Amino acid sequence: MTQDHVLIVFEVVAFLFAISVHESAHAWTAMRCGDPTAFMLGRVTLNPVKHIDLFGTIIVPLVAAISGFGIIGWAKPTPVNTRNFKKLVKYDVLTSLAGPVSNLLIAAVSLVLLVVLAAASQPAAQLIQAIVRFHAFPGGDSLLVPVVLLLYTSMTINVLLAVFNVIPVPPLDGSHVVRHALSGAALAIYDNVGRFGLLLLFFFGARFIGALFAPVMAVFDTLLLRLT
Repeated sequence: MTQDHVLIVFEVVAFLFAISVHESAHAWTAMRCGDPTAFMLGRVTLNPVKHIDLFGTIIVPLVAAISGFGIIGWAKPTPVNTRNFKKLVKYDVLTSLAGPVSNLLIAAVSLVLLVVLAAASQPAAQLIQAIVRFHAFPGGDSLLVPVVLLLYTSMTINVLLAVFNVIPVPPLDGSHVVRHALSGAALAIYDNVGRFGLLLLFFFGARFIGALFAPVMAVFDTLLLRLT
């Protein structure tokens, strides 16, 4: 396999794991807040098959990858019955934000593992520095190369998914927070516009998404450089 093929495989693996963690976090948080719907449907699982959505998990990531933007998308929405929440606004917001927060945690874990590798191995530290500083993906027969690439890919994709999902466009997680601040006609307009907002965001919002992603990713890269 060429290096490009290896990177694609790693991106797919990291993406499927990221969306599985994301949706499981939604389902688990909803259960803890009083709604067992997703839990009863088997959505508290890291099995990606339970979370795959034809459009969001297959078609959109494929189009994004071909366009050069990288793998991005979403999983099958986690069913949540908010009528089971005793504190509607608080628990709905917690359940919605659990997904992006879980992705940031996975990104943080990936960062910590990279730092540990760098501390244990000078070649690993050099690999990490090359990736972060020059966006170079060195080859070689060492087992360190695929391990470092996989961890860095995991960190990147999880940061991207976290940032993407907090954008307040229905049905993304950030929209649940905004909806509680609206009512009446404003809420109806917001929901109607949101039906097309996601498609517009994908086809015309690359720069916008990139502008949101860049500073958050820069924080992780800066920490990685300083700690390695």
